[in-house]
Amino acid sequence: MKSILLIGMGKFGQLLGENLLDMSDEVMIVDRDEDVINMLAPKYTEALIGNCMNIDTLQALDVPSFDVCVVAIGEDFQSSLEITSNLKDLGAKYVVSRADTDIQRKFLLRVGADEVVYPNRDIAEKVAVKLNAEKVYDYFELDSEYSIFEIAVPTKWFQKTILAVNPRAHGLNVLTIKRGSTVIPSPGADYIFEDGDHMVVFGNTEEIIKFANKTK
Repeated sequence: MKSILLIGMGKFGQLLGENLLDMSDEVMIVDRDEDVINMLAPKYTEALIGNCMNIDTLQALDVPSFDVCVVAIGEDFQSSLEITSNLKDLGAKYVVSRADTDIQRKFLLRVGADEVVYPNRDIAEKVAVKLNAEKVYDYFELDSEYSIFEIAVPTKWFQKTILAVNPRAHGLNVLTIKRGSTVIPSPGADYIFEDGDHMVVFGNTEEIIKFANKTK
């Protein structure tokens, strides 16, 4: 469980906040829109109506006490930039800021952001991958080259062991098997694939997408 300061409760901020709550994190939310805060406040540990462009507002939040500070503002990049900088000046341990372009990312990193996320781009990439690989159910990009994917087991692998089909020969490192609601972590070489199995695999992004596209 982590303590999170979440600044900016637009659509992205609200979705992020809901996911953090699902993970049992302690989340304080801040937004200058009174109606939004009044609507969301009952769900969160703390909620504040305030403009974080005002340094006095940030100082009152005890920024160093949070494990992570998130600047989720999307509609006003100047505000995002200044708030990110001020959070670091006030001793924030780790700042995650939202960007919509590579230029924005560069400036956010320059003023002190520890991590920059691209919610719109990331969603678009995920949709594009799923549209082009029918057997891809989810994926998480680790860097520009490697990812973790959840993909369907090819039909021709049914009733065969991991040793027999040798996934590594196809660039797949099998981490977990999902069979319905059952999760089988670190399956052994003698594991037998069955109809309906999904594999959670790690490897080169392009190789895994090619594998998912060419297999049935």
